[in-house]
Amino acid sequence: MQLNKNKLPLYIVSSILFGLKTYIAYRFLFNISIENFLQEIILIINPVASALLVFAVSVWLKEKWQMRYLRYSALLGSLILYFNLIFYRNFTDFLTLPVLFQGSNAADLGSSILALMYLPDIFLFTDVLIIWYLSKKHYFPVKESYKKKSKKLAIIAVTSTLFVNFVLAEIERPQLLQRAFDREYLVKNLGIFNFHIYDLVLQSKTKVQRVFADGTEMTEIREYVKNHQSSKEVSDLFGVAEDKNVIIVSLESVQSFVINNTVNGEEITPFLNELIEESYYFENFYHQTEQGKTSDHEFLVDNSLYPLPRGAVYFTHSQNEYNPLPELLKGQGYYSTVFHANNKSFWNRDVMYENNGYDHFYEEEAYEINDDNSVGWGLKDKPFFEQSLKYLQSIPQPFYSRFITLTNHYPFNLGEDDASIEPYDSNSKTLNQYFPTVRYTDEALALFFEQLKESGLYEDSIILIMGDHYGISDFHNNAMSEFLDKEEITPYDQVQLQRVPFLIHIPGHSGETISKVSGQIDVKPTLLNLLGVKNDKDIVFGTDIFTDTSKDNFIALRNGSFISENYIYTKNQCYDRLTGEVLAIDGNALQSPKAGDNPCEPIKENAEKELSYSDKIVYGDLFRFYDFDEK
Repeated sequence: MQLNKNKLPLYIVSSILFGLKTYIAYRFLFNISIENFLQEIILIINPVASALLVFAVSVWLKEKWQMRYLRYSALLGSLILYFNLIFYRNFTDFLTLPVLFQGSNAADLGSSILALMYLPDIFLFTDVLIIWYLSKKHYFPVKESYKKKSKKLAIIAVTSTLFVNFVLAEIERPQLLQRAFDREYLVKNLGIFNFHIYDLVLQSKTKVQRVFADGTEMTEIREYVKNHQSSKEVSDLFGVAEDKNVIIVSLESVQSFVINNTVNGEEITPFLNELIEESYYFENFYHQTEQGKTSDHEFLVDNSLYPLPRGAVYFTHSQNEYNPLPELLKGQGYYSTVFHANNKSFWNRDVMYENNGYDHFYEEEAYEINDDNSVGWGLKDKPFFEQSLKYLQSIPQPFYSRFITLTNHYPFNLGEDDASIEPYDSNSKTLNQYFPTVRYTDEALALFFEQLKESGLYEDSIILIMGDHYGISDFHNNAMSEFLDKEEITPYDQVQLQRVPFLIHIPGHSGETISKVSGQIDVKPTLLNLLGVKNDKDIVFGTDIFTDTSKDNFIALRNGSFISENYIYTKNQCYDRLTGEVLAIDGNALQSPKAGDNPCEPIKENAEKELSYSDKIVYGDLFRFYDFDEK
C-alpha cells in the first residue's frame, strides 16, 4: 500500500495496538493454555485479524466519521474484551449471547462483580487512549482520505489475514467449528471477536430449530433411551421411600474435595463427614452444569435432561413443555415447593418454576433479611434454614421441597463472628476464603437436621444433599495444586475436581459408600425408583444409580468431556480413570488392548449423540409432540 510519508493510516496502527493488547490479555489474563508453537502463532495472528476486520471499515467512511468510528470501535472492543475477562475470572468461560440475555441477573451480582475487577485492569484501555490521541492529530497527522487502490488493498489485507488465521486454525484443530462445545478452543484459534460472530450464527440457528421442529425425531430419541438406559432394571431399594416427604438441599458451590479433608488441621465438613456414615454416599458423582450454573443443576435434577451448551435453559427455553419431577409427583399427591432467599426473578426462576408445576416458591420476600443476618448474596444459611422451617411445617404432606443455600457463593465473604476455621494461606484469596464459608454451610446443615428432628418431619422424609456446581474454577489451579499437594492440576485432575457431594439420607437405613460413576442427570430416575414411581414413557438420559449396571455407563459434561467406569476423556485426551495415565492423545492411542485403538472413542460417540438428542429436545421443544400418558 502506498502511503504518504506524512499521513499515518490509523486503522493499521489501531489494529496492531488492539491486537497486541488482546494477545497480552489472552496470554497473561485469561487462563488459555498453549501446547505448541503453532498455537502461539495463531494466538498472535487472530486478534490482529479480528481488529483489521473491524478497523478497516473506516477507509470507506467519510472523513468526518473515520476518526470517530476508530475511537468508538476501540472503546467498544475493549469493553467486550473486559466483560469477557470478568466473566472468565469467575466461570473460566466466555460470554455468549444467551448469557447476555440473562442480563436481569446482573443487578444481583453485586460484590461478585466488584471482586472480579482489579485496579491494573485499567491498562487494558491504554490502546484506546493512544488511538483517541492519534485520531485528534495532536502529534501524528493521520490519513483520512483513501483512494480506490488503497481501499482494495485494505480488503486484501483483511481477507488474507483472516484466511491465514482460519487455515492455521484448521490445521491445529480439524473440524474446529463442529466442536462448538469447547469455547476455549474456538477463542484460542479464532479469537474472541470472531467467536462472538460465530456465536451469533449459532444463536440464529437455534432460534429457527423450534419453528421447523415436527416431532419426528422423538421416535429415534425414544429408541436410544430405551436401548441405552436401565429403565427396565429395578434395584432392591425400589419403593423404600414410598409416600415419604422429599427434601433436596442444594449446597452452593460445594465440591467433593472438601469432604473428609482438613485445612489448618481442622475438618472442613465435620457434619457431612459424619452424615456420610449413615447415608448412601456417591463418591464419584459429578455436576454437569454449564453456563446456567445453579439453574442448570435444578434443570438436571427435575428433568434428567442436559442443560444447554450456551446460556441457561431457565432463560432461553423456560416456556417449553417438560415432564419434570414436580408434575410427576403431583400425580402421586405431592405438594412441591422451593426455598431460596434470593430475588424470585434471578435465573428466571419464577417463570420456570410455574411452568415446571411447583406449587409455591418461598423467595426473598418470604424471609426477614437485614444487615446482621445476611452476607454476600443474601441471607446466611443458618437463618435461612431456621426461617424456612415454619413454612415447611405448614405445607401439605407428602411434599417435594428444594432448599438452595447462598452463603458459600463467590466471592466467599464471611464475617469473623461466623467463621469457625481460619482461611487457607495461598496466593488465591478466593480459595483461602472458600473453606470458612464451606464450613459455615456444613454447620448450617447440621442445625437444619436438628430442627427437622425436633419438628417431627425427619422420620417421614428422605433427604438428598448435593453440591450444585464447582466453586473453585481452574483460574485458581496454582493454589489448588498447592492445597492438594500436586505439582500441577492436569486436565484429568480438573475433571476429577468436578465431583460434588451427593448423599441420600433415609432415616433408619445404614450408610453405604457407592463408587459407581454417576451425575446429576441420574437424580430424577434414582429418586422416582426410591419413591416407587414408574413411568415407562418418560424420556430421561440418566439411570437409577442403585442398579448394578447400565449399558455403556458414562457421565457426559457439557464441555465435551466424559467420565466412564474405566476412562476419562477431556481436552482431546483419553485417561485411565483410576490411575490418570494418558492412553490416547488426539485420537491416537498410546496404549490399548488393541494396537491403534482409542478406548475412549466409542464412548465419546455415544456421549456426543446423547448430548445432541437432549439439545434437540430443548431447542425444538419436542415434548410438545410427545404424549407421556399414552398407554
